[in-house]
Amino acid sequence: MRTQIPVPLMYPVLYAVVLAAGLYSQSVGLGDVALLPFVGALAALAVVDGVEWRRFPAGAPFPLAVGLLLLRAVLYVVVCISEPTGIARVLLLLLPFRAHLLFGRVAAVAIGALLLAATVVTSQVTTPGWMTSAEKINDLVMFIVGLVLTLAIAAVAAEERAGRERLRLAAAAAERVRVGREIHDGLGHHLTAISVLLAKASAFRTIDAHVADEAISDAQEASRLALTDVRRSVRTLSESEPFDLADAVRALGRGLPVHVDITGEAAGYDDGRRLAIYRSAQEAVTNALRHASATSIDVQLALGASDAVVTVHDDGTGFEPSRTGRGLTGLRHRIEGMGGSLLIESGPDVGTTVAVTVPRASA
Repeated sequence: MRTQIPVPLMYPVLYAVVLAAGLYSQSVGLGDVALLPFVGALAALAVVDGVEWRRFPAGAPFPLAVGLLLLRAVLYVVVCISEPTGIARVLLLLLPFRAHLLFGRVAAVAIGALLLAATVVTSQVTTPGWMTSAEKINDLVMFIVGLVLTLAIAAVAAEERAGRERLRLAAAAAERVRVGREIHDGLGHHLTAISVLLAKASAFRTIDAHVADEAISDAQEASRLALTDVRRSVRTLSESEPFDLADAVRALGRGLPVHVDITGEAAGYDDGRRLAIYRSAQEAVTNALRHASATSIDVQLALGASDAVVTVHDDGTGFEPSRTGRGLTGLRHRIEGMGGSLLIESGPDVGTTVAVTVPRASA
């Protein structure tokens, strides 16, 4: 598929100017204009532009794009032949302009060279000795200047369109990273919790049926929360689905060896920062359960007037802080992007402490 050219104002303006000039020439006797082909070809050009724009909003297929360019070339020639003053030749400059946007610089330069050669040959055939006429030379120079300006404008337009496409692709890539990170952070935690809870249920099945049943119930609740988290990640937070930070953090300890302590209020923190605070606690708890074999995890959330501090400490095996995984690396990028910070202390005898600070508002 070819990239569609937005219909700029210059197309209908040029058609209108050429039409007005032709009618004026006819009315004052500057030349006999063949009105039927002249007006008919201009109307056909306007129809072709409109139909192409509506029928192929994403761009016509390559063969059709070539065919439409050739059709326009024929119509331009008809207009030029029907109007004897020569002002209609300005429409020919649209050919390299369109070619540059559709097929690139090489095609535009080639068409421009063909137009220039055709102009010289036509002048030689219709007006012998034209090279000694100041008027004809001036017309040729003006045509060359117009051709150069047209190619320059087309190059700028093509670069601007390419820039917009790069921005679109970058935005799409950033959105894929965001959704992937949200799914990794949220779904990863819930799957870890489900795994731990099912292991607990299996271990207590013959020892204490009540504890096993509670573990299975908590695993079912974790699976429900996982589904809710995935839906939230896909469609992002909105006012119709408010995010309760305190409830979400407290839910991290449901059925797990996690103690949660929350002070302060989340009012004043936007949804993006609330979600970042929650993901910080969630990622630290998930790592403690999945990798550190922790038996006790403390989560402290202090929501202050200027910033929020999340501290997660576990009694697990610890690790080398310089060798963080994808989850903590993505979390660090997110927090630092908000002007916050992430600190990690870990060792084989002291477990792991993750401290995250998120400012209430951007600096």
